[in-house]
Amino acid sequence: MADNIAQHFRPSEQTFIAQGEDFICQALDEYRAVLTDFLNPRQIHILTTIVNRQTELKFKTFGGYEGAESQRMLIFPSYYEATLADFDMTLLEVNYPTKFAELHHSTILGALIHSGIERSSIGDILADDTGRWQIILTNPIARFVMSEVDHIGKNKVRFIDTPFEQVIATTEDWETSSLTVSSLRLDTIVANGYNISRTHAKELVERGAVRVNWTDIDRPDFMLAVNDLISVRKFGRLRLMAENGLTKKDKWRVEMAVIKK
Repeated sequence: MADNIAQHFRPSEQTFIAQGEDFICQALDEYRAVLTDFLNPRQIHILTTIVNRQTELKFKTFGGYEGAESQRMLIFPSYYEATLADFDMTLLEVNYPTKFAELHHSTILGALIHSGIERSSIGDILADDTGRWQIILTNPIARFVMSEVDHIGKNKVRFIDTPFEQVIATTEDWETSSLTVSSLRLDTIVANGYNISRTHAKELVERGAVRVNWTDIDRPDFMLAVNDLISVRKFGRLRLMAENGLTKKDKWRVEMAVIKK
């Protein structure tokens, strides 16, 4: 099956497709639910496509709150009754001296990665206007963080296991739009998403200011696909929501969602 479906996705995504096929085989052969690590929107799109080809299986995704960017997927036989507990994740609040220190998303993520934690074990990192920070993690990694991680940068911190009912409400305001673009190149989409020149967008990509699905991409001609998540340093994030075919003048009709900083 992987050979048939792989043609619809990038060559670089074939390893993930093969992993998805393994998840499906486990669920079918062992008659049990199979849980993934945290996935980005593009990975969720790929795995959803694969699982939907199996009539004996269902799936659910959850990232700790409605609209989470990073989510785990549970793949299970159709008779299985999935619960939120099956997603095996913990919400940790960061306790630190807010009057004397300032934390940032990048420093929190960097501290966790520096501790040897894989990015796929880390869900969304949330903040509010008062300086509160929360992290969503897999349960085993949350236990490790609580016992082993005591600094973020130079700041001494403590992590508090927090009920998901107290998750920080996201205030991100995605602005959606439908437009036509000359191509699905990365520099073209960034230029249109943030209303900047193609030359400026190309420079941003080439100097390493752009990530696609959490991965640094420095090729302006990188071709985007549906549900790719693009982060542009100092500009914000955008997501290619849909690709609706070509116009008579061979331009692409797309739907895009943008968060501007």
